[in-house]
Amino acid sequence: MRPVARVAAPTTFATASRRGNDWLARNPNSTARPPAYWREFNIDLGRGFKFLCGYMAQWITEGTVDHFVSINEDRSRAYDWDNYRYVGGWVNSSKQNVASGDILDPYEVEEGWFEILLPTLELVVTSKVPPEKRARAEQTLNRLPIGRDARAIKKRGIYYDEYLNKEIDLAQLWRRAPLLAAAIEKRQATRPDAMNPGAERPAV
Repeated sequence: MRPVARVAAPTTFATASRRGNDWLARNPNSTARPPAYWREFNIDLGRGFKFLCGYMAQWITEGTVDHFVSINEDRSRAYDWDNYRYVGGWVNSSKQNVASGDILDPYEVEEGWFEILLPTLELVVTSKVPPEKRARAEQTLNRLPIGRDARAIKKRGIYYDEYLNKEIDLAQLWRRAPLLAAAIEKRQATRPDAMNPGAERPAV
């Protein structure tokens, strides 16, 4: 996770929001999932997030509109634009039953709170997280599959290998996987010969 600026709602969202809230008003006791009008704005939200997953901080092709406060937790926020985050589909699915108060909101994360370790590619919490938010930061990694989950490691590994094989440069990596780019720059600063493109990838 890394800082992301809050995304403004598209002008056309108001109509979709009214339709959705009208449905909620007509079906106050329904256990059915509300109509997914938010999907119409996937691209708008993704563009605001630079198509980086709000939790993985990595470019994704399967981005979805995530309800930070899930529909299971509060149905009244189903059509609240301020409740939407751009997230990878598999991460979104994993947090449906996670209480919003247990994890960090991508919009509240500040620079340097998380980093990727090399060569393991694990995402960890740093000492820069304020003490009052550290427990939630740790919970974010425990409750969501973004820290050491095999899928997360694999996705980072793809970009890592592309960089080491000179298929992409560091500037491209900053756009696609900024936390990984930061980890490589940090490693190069302390061990200049360790992370040169074309070098063999260290064993995980």
